This record gives sequence, C-alpha cells and structure tokens, in this order.
Amino acid sequence: MMMNAYSLPAGNHTDTMRSTALRKFRALPGLLALALATGGLLALPTTAAAAPTAPGTAAALAAAPNISVDNVKAHLQQFQTIANNNGGRRNSTSAGYTASVNYVHDRLVAAGYSVTKQNCTSGCTAGAGPNVIAEWPGGDPNQVLMLGAHLDSVSAGAGINDNASGSGMLLELALTLAKQNPTMTKRVRFAWWTDEEQGLRGSRFYVNTLTSSERSRITGYFNFDMIASTNGGYFINRITSSLGQTLKSYYDSIGVPTEENTEGAGRSDDASFNSAGIQTSGVAAGASYTKTSAQATKWGGTAGQSYDPCYHRSCDTYPSNVSTTILDRAADAAAHALWALAVGSGGGSGCTGYRSTYSGSLSSGGNAYHPNGSYFYTGASGRHEACLKGPTGTNFNLYLQKWNGLSWVTVAQGTSPGPDETLSYNGTAGYYRYRVHAYSGSGAYTLGYNAP
Repeated sequence: MMMNAYSLPAGNHTDTMRSTALRKFRALPGLLALALATGGLLALPTTAAAAPTAPGTAAALAAAPNISVDNVKAHLQQFQTIANNNGGRRNSTSAGYTASVNYVHDRLVAAGYSVTKQNCTSGCTAGAGPNVIAEWPGGDPNQVLMLGAHLDSVSAGAGINDNASGSGMLLELALTLAKQNPTMTKRVRFAWWTDEEQGLRGSRFYVNTLTSSERSRITGYFNFDMIASTNGGYFINRITSSLGQTLKSYYDSIGVPTEENTEGAGRSDDASFNSAGIQTSGVAAGASYTKTSAQATKWGGTAGQSYDPCYHRSCDTYPSNVSTTILDRAADAAAHALWALAVGSGGGSGCTGYRSTYSGSLSSGGNAYHPNGSYFYTGASGRHEACLKGPTGTNFNLYLQKWNGLSWVTVAQGTSPGPDETLSYNGTAGYYRYRVHAYSGSGAYTLGYNAP
C-alpha cells in the first residue's frame, strides 16, 4: 500500500515531543549539538525498554486484522472467470449470476456461517436470482450489524468494479472473521444483493420482509459499491454520521483524506435501509462523475476524467479495471468498522490479547508515552496493531510515532470521538513509541499493542 506523507499530531506538541526525545540523550550533549547543527541523523540507543510478559490468555484482538487484498483479488478473478464462462456477464437473471451466488454461498457454508439463499418473490425482475444472507454465530442477537454489497452486474459486462469489488471484499472480510473467530459483542450479518442494477430491488425486498422488531435490532448497515475505481477517490456515505465517522477514523489513521459520497446518494442498497429508518454508511470510489483538480492533487489520478472510465461498460473487467491500492484500503476500513462496532475487547476490562499491555491515568489535556515513557525497537517490517481503552465519557486519542533521526513523527493515529481507539500500520524497521492523549476528560486507560 502506498503511504502518504506523515505529519506531527495536531496541537502544540512539537516542542514537547522534541524535548522529550532530546532528554534521552542528555548524557551526550556535544554529539547531539553537532548532529543537529550539521543536519546529520541522530541514532537512538540500541537498547529500548523491555516488553512486558505476554498475557497468558488468547483473548480476541481488538484491533482489526489486515484483510488480504491478494485474497480479495483472487475472488475478483473467480468472478471474471464466471463471466467468461457465461456470456461475459453476471446480471441478476443470468447463469453468470447463479454461478456467482453459488461461489459465495459455498465458501460461507464451509467457513461455518448460517447461509440463506433468499428468493425475491415480489418486486424483482422476472427470473432474478436470490439474495445471499449469511450470519455469524455469537454476539447479542438483539443487536445486529449488517454489511452488504450487490452481487449482480449490468448486462454489458462482467461488472468487476461494479460490483465484484464490493462483493469480493465482503466475502474475504466474512472469511477472515470466521478464521479469527473473535469474541463478539453484536451479531454480524452479511448480505449479497440481487437486482441492484434494476433499481435496488433485492435489498428493498429484504428490508420489506423484516418485521418492525427485526428492523429495530439492526444497529447499522454498511454498503460497499464500486470500491476499486481506477481513477477513484475515497468517498464515505453519510460521512458525518456515527457510522460514517467510524469509517473515516480508519482513513484518518493512514493519512488519507475522505469526502462525502454525493454521487452515490440514494443510488445503492443503503438507500433501502435508510428509507426504513436504519442507520447507514459505506464506502465507494466513484463511478461516472469527473475527478476535480483538487481531488487529483490530494488523491492522485487524472483530473477531468471519470472515476471509473469503464462504468457500466464491457471493459469493466479484471484485472484492468481495478485499483489495488483503493481496494486494499476499503477492505481494511470495512474490517476496522466491523471490529470497532461488533468485536469484544476484553469486556470493558481493557485491551487484552496483546503481547504488550500498559495501564496509566491522565488528566484532561495530558499525554503519556509508552512503553513506560520510553520507546521500542523492531528490526522487521510488518504490521503494528494497537488498542486503547479509555474511561467512559471521555475522548482519548492514540498515536503511533516513529523516530526519523531528528524527532518523533506520527505515522498512524486513532482519533475518533469517545474513549476507545484502535489503529494499525504497516511499517519498516525502526524505533517506535505510542502516545496516549486525553483530548477531554480524565481517568485510567489501558493500552495494548503488537509489533512486528
């Protein structure tokens, strides 16, 4: 994944962070002054703080796992092969759609899901194939988090970005959840919709079949439609909602700016849930709208061209019409949202299951650095994962910082509203530390993290 330029944490912390780093070298003032004066790099000591003993229990990780984009692309290849074998398309009334349904269904059943092929008996195109609904056991059945994507294409082609990208990502997310098998706080239900391209008919049928009690148990619905556009952007449905902010917090943590999905408003399956009073959000990378100069500046790509030049065309194929970077980030954003909202992290007793855990207390506006006011060294590239549990009613933030030779630089952050945060970062070897910041409120916190 391509990384953006990093910035220091917001606020007036630059001098504080620099002086904290410099105090570690107070025994070497001459060398430090020479290094800073000449612009040379200052190496950290080779001995970092020792990590605490690993917890004795194998509790579920609170930080979301990395969703393998290679596995997602393998699903896209399968959908392309299905289209190739069935007249080049996967629209809801085609043999290609039936084969797509079976592909998704069979893998979910093998992974341990309770899976239903729901026939659309009214309101759908004649001959349309079924919705696929899969529920993972565990979690509170009175609180259901739903995630969905439409499985059908238009008749013009294979529909790889629109919407094998959302369907393939959702399948891999579901398989990852089954493999991880974490402790659940909510029931999680996945859905692959039929007949979306004919007017959101499959999802509308599903919502209309729910009783008022069943609707009330759905705490939120996330939609994923066209998440790999080759000239795409980073759009979030209803970005200011609580669900939208959960997705946004992931993109914020990797330094990727996001925008409201104005193009897709009311045009995908989240609209069926919205109309029933169910809270929704989701991710999209854009369709036929034109990328602006400002968007090209912050996201890359070509201004003046559509986000997906192959939207609803025969050229929407794999691998030519897929942005791996945008797809990868969307998958990890979806995992972040699922884990943040439906996966347990120790029953309120702190972040458990991490190799390193620390506790402390902060007053409003205060900062703490870990491990225990120091730093740690990792000699390998890989994934950093961390969880912060703050006191109820506060807003605590979490930052991962890396030493660049002169100062500590923030490389990942969790700054969503509330006391709890998770973050993840794919990093190289070097010296790192975590900064816990009490943005508002005071009290005790627990930090857990894994390093490569």
